[in-house]
Amino acid sequence: MKVPLLLLTTKWLTLTAFALLLSFNVQAMHPNLVITQTDVIAMRNAVTEPGSFTTAYYALKARVDQQMPFPVIVPVPKDGGGGYTHERHKKNYQLMYNAGIVYQLSQDKAYAHYVRDMLLAYAKLYPTLDLHPARKVRSQNPGKLFWQSLNEAVWLVHTIQAYDLVYDALSGQDIEKIESELLRPVALFLSEGQPSTFNKVHNHGTWATAGVGMAGYVMDEPEWVEKALYDLDKSGNGGFLRQLDELFSPQGYYNEGPYYQRYALMPFVTFARAIDNNEPQRKIFQHRNGVLLKAIDTTIQLSYGGLFFPINDAIKSKGIDTIELVHGVALAYSLTEDPGYLDIAERQGQIILSGEGLKVAKALDKGLAEPYQFNSLAFGDGSDGKQGALVVMRSELGGHQALLFKPAAQGLGHGHFDKLTWQYYDQGNEIVSDYGAARFLNVEAKYGGRYLPENESYAKQTVAHNTLVVDETSHFDGDVEVGNQNAPTLNYFETNQFGAVASGEIHTAYPGVKLERTLALINLVELEKTIVLDVFDVGASGAHQLDLPLHYLGQLIDTNFELSVNTKQLSVLGSENGYQHLWLKGCGQPEPGLAKVSWLNDNGRFYTLTSLVKGDEEYLFTQIGANDPNFNLRNEQAFIRRVKNKKQHQFVSILEPHGEYNPRKEYTLDAQSKLTELAYTGQDDLALVKISIAGMHYLVAVNQSAEGAIKRDFQYQGKPFSIAGRLAVYALNDL
Repeated sequence: MKVPLLLLTTKWLTLTAFALLLSFNVQAMHPNLVITQTDVIAMRNAVTEPGSFTTAYYALKARVDQQMPFPVIVPVPKDGGGGYTHERHKKNYQLMYNAGIVYQLSQDKAYAHYVRDMLLAYAKLYPTLDLHPARKVRSQNPGKLFWQSLNEAVWLVHTIQAYDLVYDALSGQDIEKIESELLRPVALFLSEGQPSTFNKVHNHGTWATAGVGMAGYVMDEPEWVEKALYDLDKSGNGGFLRQLDELFSPQGYYNEGPYYQRYALMPFVTFARAIDNNEPQRKIFQHRNGVLLKAIDTTIQLSYGGLFFPINDAIKSKGIDTIELVHGVALAYSLTEDPGYLDIAERQGQIILSGEGLKVAKALDKGLAEPYQFNSLAFGDGSDGKQGALVVMRSELGGHQALLFKPAAQGLGHGHFDKLTWQYYDQGNEIVSDYGAARFLNVEAKYGGRYLPENESYAKQTVAHNTLVVDETSHFDGDVEVGNQNAPTLNYFETNQFGAVASGEIHTAYPGVKLERTLALINLVELEKTIVLDVFDVGASGAHQLDLPLHYLGQLIDTNFELSVNTKQLSVLGSENGYQHLWLKGCGQPEPGLAKVSWLNDNGRFYTLTSLVKGDEEYLFTQIGANDPNFNLRNEQAFIRRVKNKKQHQFVSILEPHGEYNPRKEYTLDAQSKLTELAYTGQDDLALVKISIAGMHYLVAVNQSAEGAIKRDFQYQGKPFSIAGRLAVYALNDL
């Protein structure tokens, strides 16, 4: 039967009008970013009943209530990081965001009016501002409210969410003023006003695109969203999606390291949730095989004892309880319902007030958490995952140990010149250490809270790390651009019942010099302990001075060779490349055989590095602090193994944890190293290390074949052995 054309036309117009009306309503509905109307309904219901979400809500409400009686303060910008005006503006965006959440859950318009008043105060101030007066201290793009535009973007990410949360309580006049005189100018300043930052594949660009894109969703500016996703010219050469593609490896490792990974996680997580809530057809959480979810998990894995591994420019006190990862874990649990994430949420001890936070809170209240599994893993570096890797080895034998090995890429401007370095952790403490960043974050008296000059002159230099220095110069001669173009190679990584082993190499850190290092975290089951094997091979076309530092945390206890110690006057070890910051406190030259250095860590355990030496190595004992007139550097210690005029050299060492020191109960156990024999031989592609320790004799075999971990039969001292993987340990007592 044919339907009359007029009826069809009328029906089509009705459906079209309904669709347009529905579309308009969807656009007009607020909140519509991270927290949606559906979330709000569930959250309002939740706070009527006891539980951890309700507890978190009333705690937040109390904090906001404490601030609301005070006048709104929106000061004229003056200070750099850590100064009063800087911190006030940070506090303001957090207050607006929190008050917006309390408004949505309480429906008390007093909270919305508080946000409105602050937004109007900013709308009055912002048009009067020039670039920040403290901008001259840095070359980075300046902001107006803040000394760098990065902070301005962070302000927008929080403020646009606050605005979204109180939008339905605002008058049309207020909306017009706030948008035209504040939010729109800020968004345009951070995008069209600073294209080099907005289009940059860098965490600064991530924050900028997230803030502008979210503003686009709230203020019905789809063009802003497109530019945020694809670059200002929408070419795809920059923008949020390009950042997801370039800044993370396929395994979810962020090129600048875990400290900046957790910082960049917030805009990635926040904007991605806003994208999914507004345009689920983009399937943002499926992008690059779910790389964002992998990034959240990788951030957790790159921690020990609740703190992130402090490679590159890292503040060593940052850990998994950072608010960025709290949001990340809530998102990860919401997407996967993996009970391991609830374990991390419990350790974080924070419930965020969002739909995802509500899911976490309910699951924790039901006792659904299961232990999160920290694993031995190699995280490929670079967008293709082939620019080296960051390797984490772990063991639970005799306590919790972790070894971090870094045959990873440079890490952009925040990277350090530390190819093939390592760090070691045991029983909750850092044992073989990395300096991290030279910075007192937001401590104005310390260079305005910014990176100190010593970050460049010491912390980034190779001698500040546990890797090889040639002729007292840093890798790539300290050139970041060259470093970014040359990454190490991860030769192999394997974990099995014997432990974990990895090998990496680089040929371009120094002209004509090949560096190759193999590290293994080895389980000695009979002794219920682990040891670290370190084999560092250096080959060069010409003769060089080779320095191999080891930075340790603790008190030097003993050496098995004599030291000549400077007790009355100290001298500086060198003149540049970080050496100018090292006091030479003493030196010694061990006889051929085994050289031992022992120290006591704050965890009450002793550690001994036993090394094979031929009588040609000098040990230099150093302390940081020379040429430091403002006392900016920590006075940490190291010893440097030095050989001179060498084309080739092999450093072979075993790190051995042992004993216990308990001053409260006044006892000391096993303060002396139990390792009595260490021998190294090479047999084709096999590295064979014989160890005698605590009365046990072991043979450690490492298969370094380029073809992979194929089964190999071999002889050692006339006895047959077989190895099926990269690493094997044989107890010789029974043979």
